[in-house]
Amino acid sequence: MTRKLALITGASRGLGAALAEELAAQGWHVVAVARTTGALEELDDRIKARGGSATLAPMDVTDTDAMRHLCRSIHDRWGGLDLWVHCAIHVPPMTPADHLDPKDWTRTVATGITAPGELIPFVSPLLQAAGTGTAVHLDDPNAGKFLGAYAATKAAQRALFVAWEQETAKLGTPRVIRFTPAPMPTATRGRFYPGEDRAALTPCRDEALRLIEMLG
Repeated sequence: MTRKLALITGASRGLGAALAEELAAQGWHVVAVARTTGALEELDDRIKARGGSATLAPMDVTDTDAMRHLCRSIHDRWGGLDLWVHCAIHVPPMTPADHLDPKDWTRTVATGITAPGELIPFVSPLLQAAGTGTAVHLDDPNAGKFLGAYAATKAAQRALFVAWEQETAKLGTPRVIRFTPAPMPTATRGRFYPGEDRAALTPCRDEALRLIEMLG
């Protein structure tokens, strides 16, 4: 690989999109994964306008075969991967725990727990091949009434990445870190806190730059 390569799962909006833009502007090549083709194309336009480059991968992270094929393609084309940031989430409607819709619950678990659990074995060899590859878990401590499904999947995801972090600590690769963004004016937060003063929140770009600085 002639330049650093980043895989962003959930790159069409919010922090994922901001991170893809800023990494590309700093010379990284970004593989951007999201379900929404139109949003990915808009992201690509913004990246190109700043002189960067990206490979668009319009697919669902819950599609195991598609993600396996993507990771194999990354190996065949670039040989490894320097960074993976998992931003993909499914946010179900806010509801009491005893009113959870089975379809929403299934989709939330598939995106928030099953997908990263399947992706780690696919991505880990790519990060190891790069020598200094890093995986980033985006943490979110939001919990409480009406957020049970979302909070449960984030807690499970946190436990998974903490275990991976501890398991790889002595090996040194891949490096696994957790990042807790400041409250940002995302669509997700808008659903959780309708009517909130969004001007007081931290722009996604600022948090993307903070994460990049943390990565060193």
